[in-house]
Parts: sequence; C-alpha cells; structure tokens
Amino acid sequence: MRMAHIERVDLNLLAPLAALLEERHVSRAAEVAGMSQPAMSRALQRLRDTLGDELLVRTPSGYRLTPRAERVQRQLRAVVPRLESLFAPEEFDPATAAESFRVAGTDYSRVLAPAVFQRVFRESPRSTLHFRTWHDAIHDDLDRGIVDLMFYARSEQVTALRTEHLFDDRFVCVLSADHPLAERPGIALDEYLDATHVIVGTIGERQTAIERRLDDLGTRRRAGLTVPYHSLAARSVLGTRLILTMPSRLLTEERPDPGIRIVPAPEEIRPLHYEMAWHPRLDGDLGQRWLRDSVRAVAAELPEPAL
Repeated sequence: MRMAHIERVDLNLLAPLAALLEERHVSRAAEVAGMSQPAMSRALQRLRDTLGDELLVRTPSGYRLTPRAERVQRQLRAVVPRLESLFAPEEFDPATAAESFRVAGTDYSRVLAPAVFQRVFRESPRSTLHFRTWHDAIHDDLDRGIVDLMFYARSEQVTALRTEHLFDDRFVCVLSADHPLAERPGIALDEYLDATHVIVGTIGERQTAIERRLDDLGTRRRAGLTVPYHSLAARSVLGTRLILTMPSRLLTEERPDPGIRIVPAPEEIRPLHYEMAWHPRLDGDLGQRWLRDSVRAVAAELPEPAL
C-alpha cells in the first residue's frame, strides 16, 4: 500500500498541529505539546510549508484559523482518537475475549489437555478451542500459522520454535499377566530387546521418544503390532507375548485389570520430557500469552504419577 502524501511528511508534526489548531496560540500550544515556544514556532513554519497554507492568521482579536486549517482540524478530531487507540498498549480480558485458539498434540495430551480446556472455558467462556490431530508435518503447521500451540514429547531440540518444559513422565512396560516377564521387578535391556513389542506410532510407525534413545544405543526393538493411539495399545497385550512401553501418567486413570501387569521399563529408556511449543511471532500476543499461562498453571497442579 503506497502512501505518497504521508511519505513526504514528518509525522512528528502531528501533535504540534493538533495543539496549534485547538489552542490557536503558539505559547499555549507549546505548553500543551510539552515543547518550548521557539520549537513550536519552528513547527508552525514547517507545517505552513508542508501544507502550503498559513493555518493561523494574526488578527486584532488574536489568531484565526484559515479555511484549510478548519478542514484539517475537523479531520484531526476524527483521526487522532483512532491513532491514539492504534498505538495504545493492548489489553486482554479473558472474561470478555472471543479468541480462537488452535492446539495440537498426540493422544498423550489427555493427561493435560482436558484440564486446560476446562480452565480456558471457565475463565474465557466466549473463546473457542480447536484441537488438531498430530501428524508428521505439525512443525510446518506452526510455522504457517495453522496451529498456535502444540504439546509434544521432546526427542530432539526444535530450534526454530519457542519451547518450554512442562513436566516429566517415566516409561513403564505393560504386559499380559501370563507373560514370562510379568512377575519381574524390572526388565533388563537385553530381555526387552529380545521381546516383541506394541509400538505407538507418533511419527510414522516410530514411538520417537523410545526409538531415538535405542538408536543412540545402536540397537532397535522388534514390532509385532503398531497402533496410532495409546488407548488402543493398552488392551492389546492381553493373552499375548507383546510388551507395550508407555508413559505411566496414561495409566493413572485406567481401572486395574487383573489380566495386566505393569513393570518399570529398562533404565536405559530415559524419562519422557513433555513440552509445549509455539512460533516466535506469537511471543507478544496477549491472548496467546494468557493461553500459555493457563497451560503452565495446569501443568504445575498435575500430581506425580502413582506408578
């Protein structure tokens, strides 16, 4: 958008112009604008040169506005309040805001997201939330502005985004009660790698928080079953020799099943670090800052996993 007339004007003259037209007196206008009288006199001369009009004309009874100055004054009275509003500090009141928040995460988000939703709707009832499914290009969605905030288990540093740690979780192994390893107090890594596994594919058919750790160790596990959701995986081990490795927080709300045993994962499988991420362009947005504060508050109130 080209603004040929504005580009040649010093916008610092706007405040002196408004003061001069209202006060119709150089000294009083200088006082209102917080300027010295000589500085206001120079500003008046520059305004006369810029607008090609005298603006203020001395008469026996004081200064009078020219017809051009009267027209400018009428326009300024309409424009200046809008400019003041444009440059005033933003405010955000969740109680009256009608924001649209777009969030994404895997099904692990259920340990956090429902409480976030409840908090948002309790404090900002006119806002809406759109929770989007996880996919391999979710980072691109953040970059393109399709998603505002995502929850994820960190398996590598995401340098192009703002990230913040929310909480940790530890991995446990879920086995059928008749599995040969079900009564062990723990599972050694070699036993773990010899077994057949249920893999919850967060990206492709890889459970990235685990697979990348095994990659670092130069080894891998064998998949007997791959599923997209943790909720589907938990019931899949019954009566099989499969081992499901999952974060323990997901099991806290499950009803105890006598057909299932839960055993600590091998110590080589490190805890899960759960984070939120957003694009840097949203750093200063007041609504997004409030949403992130809401997430932080919910995460801080989460109990430690019982398992």
